[in-house]
Amino acid sequence: MTKPRKTEFSPNDFVVYPAHGVGRIVSIEEQEIAGIKLELFVISFEKDKMTLRVPTHKATEIGMRQLSSPDIVSKALDTLKGKAKVKRAMWSRRAQEYEQKINSGDLLSIAEVVRDLHRADDQREQSYSERQLYEAALDRLTREVAAVSGVDAAGAQQKVGAVLLGRAA
Repeated sequence: MTKPRKTEFSPNDFVVYPAHGVGRIVSIEEQEIAGIKLELFVISFEKDKMTLRVPTHKATEIGMRQLSSPDIVSKALDTLKGKAKVKRAMWSRRAQEYEQKINSGDLLSIAEVVRDLHRADDQREQSYSERQLYEAALDRLTREVAAVSGVDAAGAQQKVGAVLLGRAA
């Protein structure tokens, strides 16, 4: 059942798993599951204290990808500078769309969610669900910015925060 390995991921690579964000491939191991030998990526998500095993032949199919290029990160930060585009749909519908964008793993989509849900100090208070979505998107964005830029989480938060504050000014 095991095929010759032709993969773009290798141990110690940072990868983006759509539903969980940035993780690091710890190893590639073989396990027998239900009588079938499977080759698995073992991915560690430090912040969530979670380990995920993904079959190597399904990795790209489920949307696992390399970190974005610095070019895409700067496009994402430029997206944050834009004016919030809030549709006039009901909140439940918008919340579903935001959730889909966050779980897509696409950095530009995540940046759009952060841009649209960001509130300056002088704006009205966010609802609980709005704040939850905003914080989830902001967390995914800053973790990828940190991994691509080679800075720690605090440095990435400052970078993203500066862009958002610059927009408000």
